[in-house]
Amino acid sequence: MEFKDRLKSRMEALGLRPTDISERAGVSKATVTFWLNGTNGAKGKNLLAVAKALNCSPEWLSSGKGLPDASRQPQSNAELLGDLSLWEDGDPLEDDECEVPYYAEVEFAGGNGMTEVVEVADRKLRFSNSTLRAAGVDCNSAACARVRGKSMERLILDGAAIGFDTTDTSIIDGEIYAFNHGGLLRVKYLHRLPAGAVRIRSENSEDYPDEVMSAEQFHDEIRMLGRVFWWSTVRRSPRRK
Repeated sequence: MEFKDRLKSRMEALGLRPTDISERAGVSKATVTFWLNGTNGAKGKNLLAVAKALNCSPEWLSSGKGLPDASRQPQSNAELLGDLSLWEDGDPLEDDECEVPYYAEVEFAGGNGMTEVVEVADRKLRFSNSTLRAAGVDCNSAACARVRGKSMERLILDGAAIGFDTTDTSIIDGEIYAFNHGGLLRVKYLHRLPAGAVRIRSENSEDYPDEVMSAEQFHDEIRMLGRVFWWSTVRRSPRRK
């Protein structure tokens, strides 16, 4: 296909006439006629203008490369922040770093299977202060834990590390919270209901149906840990067992 062919195909797809192209691109009718006849092609600012009028990429219109529909062009969905900064326990903190405590389920002595969610003294996770500031979280209020199970997939994968704000425990509908439920560490969406009841919802709601607790049950059984503001997952390579 030549330029004139690509021009005609987009005009037909959008139901546009030569006069429409003239008005939208800000060029004369004679110029559009030259394009359609193949006398010449659009260049420079005229190429950009006619591509915008046809909702297609200038590259495709001029050379045929890429996709004709601009809405289908690949879009960036990531931002390069820089290299990973690796650290070991005992390494001194950088100027913009802080260490936050790690929470986990710890089994009571005696081997009776009962657990409690407590801070594990010798485990920490490092955050940059700029990251915490962006989340509106103070370093002294941040804590971390690890999610187990598939109830929050596809959003938060099994084994993901999460960060939560220990001062943010008032329920905002639809936010994700970490909480201690009778010695179990749970991470779920919470929703307020009438009469002080609370709905506990999983991301994977098909396999993990909603739970509803009365105000009394919630007060007696739940100890809020904080609103989840961050999560990260290490995804194993399928080539490695």
